[in-house]
Amino acid sequence: MTDDNIQERDAFREAWDEPQKSALSQGELDKLTDDLIEALKTVYDPEIPVDIYELGLIYKVDVSDDRDVLVEMTLTAPGCPVAGEMPGWVETAVEKVPGVRSAKANLVFDPPWDASKMSDEAKLALNMF
Repeated sequence: MTDDNIQERDAFREAWDEPQKSALSQGELDKLTDDLIEALKTVYDPEIPVDIYELGLIYKVDVSDDRDVLVEMTLTAPGCPVAGEMPGWVETAVEKVPGVRSAKANLVFDPPWDASKMSDEAKLALNMF
């Protein structure tokens, strides 16, 4: 049987197009998302009096069906003096969220951070309006 034969079968097409079901209900995922955001808002860049979430340093948060959390984040500058410590701060904050099994924070620098990624709240706190 070739790949073309498999792809032409109705069962294959239906299974391929069917949305994937998550082990977490939408309500659980919404609550977890809110809790994760609150946890991320407890982490601050020591040189800036605004949390990393409002600064726009969090690029992506993935939650697995087993409640393992992967955070992709950046820094305001690649040479940030806390670059080695901040991912650990993020992991510690996220692991405190009830129901989270584990957390991993990875630093990424693409796209580079700039002030346009900050929330209005952060810009107001830093008098950048």
